[in-house]
Amino acid sequence: MIYDHRTYTCRPGTIGKHLKLYEAEGWQIQKKHLGDPAVYAATETGDVNSYIHIWQYESAADRAEKRANLKSDPGWQEYLKKSAEAGYLVSQVNKILTPTPFFSALSKD
Repeated sequence: MIYDHRTYTCRPGTIGKHLKLYEAEGWQIQKKHLGDPAVYAATETGDVNSYIHIWQYESAADRAEKRANLKSDPGWQEYLKKSAEAGYLVSQVNKILTPTPFFSALSKD
C-alpha cells in the first residue's frame, strides 16, 4: 500500500473559489479514476491558503495506471485548463508515503 499526499497552496483569498471550481469541474472525474481519497481537507491553522488530499493505492504500478487514465480523460484536461486560467494555485507538493510495518499490521486487524 502507498499513499499519495498532495499539498496545494492558493493565492490568498482564492481557496474558496478554487475548491468550488474543483467541486464543480474536477471532483467527479478524479474520483472516477482514483476512487475515494483517504483525506481531502482544507487547512484550518498554519497556512490557511492550502489544502491537502491523500489517495491510497495498492502499489506504485496501480498509482501510475490510475493517474495515466485520469490524465487521458478529456474532462480532466478541460478542468486543468480552467484551473490554470483561473490562476488560483501557486504551488503543489507531492509526497509518496509508505506505511510503517507496525501500522500496516494494525490496519489488517
